[in-house]
Amino acid sequence: MTRHRSVPPLPLLALLLALLLCLPVTAQTPVPHAPTTGDALPPAIVGEAGELMGTRLAYFEGDAEASGYLSVPAGDGPFPSVILIHEWNGLVERVQQTADAFAAEGYVALAVDLYSGRTGTNPQENMALVRETLADEAKLIANLDAAVAYLRGRDDTTDKVATIGWCYGGGVALSFALGGEHHDGTAIFYGRLLADPEQMKTIDHPVYGTFVENDRGIPVEDVERFVETLRAAGIANDVHIYDEVAHGFWLHVDRDPEKNTPAAIDAWKRLRTYLQSVLGG
Repeated sequence: MTRHRSVPPLPLLALLLALLLCLPVTAQTPVPHAPTTGDALPPAIVGEAGELMGTRLAYFEGDAEASGYLSVPAGDGPFPSVILIHEWNGLVERVQQTADAFAAEGYVALAVDLYSGRTGTNPQENMALVRETLADEAKLIANLDAAVAYLRGRDDTTDKVATIGWCYGGGVALSFALGGEHHDGTAIFYGRLLADPEQMKTIDHPVYGTFVENDRGIPVEDVERFVETLRAAGIANDVHIYDEVAHGFWLHVDRDPEKNTPAAIDAWKRLRTYLQSVLGG
């Protein structure tokens, strides 16, 4: 008996896949240019974000389940770009809101998805996702390489791209600086560190770092050793250790506003200065 194929022939499948990779899942609204001034913090990190204005986006052909979040400033550009790398629980709403905040600052912001569309809801699920993805670092790097290529291929962007990562994402940002596509900046918020002088020599741009004194996962000694290694390799850096705040304080100021706000303001001012220096605008 002859069986008729119910799927399109291969060339058409390839065309359909290419089209799907270009299509957003939701409508997108350009984010008005409204940079923070003075001691103001982005509304997203203090729990005061409005409705999401970006779009979900398939940008990585190596993982059909991965869906990033893209937020674009209003105007013609061209704009520099930032890649946001999520915490250990995945590409949750807080990270998407933060992408909108960076768009308001004048950056095309792509929050990547390293968990193939999944998010964790408790520490056990989060850690399982962390272990699974860190076991395939080549795929992580390929995901971020694709993000860089996508951003540089847009008509409204310059070729300047920096990564910003928190917690798990901070460690991934460092790994990408060591082995990924050339980019212009790496900002690490309390992410795992390396201090191998030979590896550090491959970093070709200044590094920003924000850490906390009371962090069981990232001791102060590790941060100090990291800074010493950067300096020995001749890599410009702005790394600061804050006391009286906890791991995760910056992306979640609203967890303890009284304690977190002063450090968050300082870290934000430093980050804005850093991004301006490595990306322009």
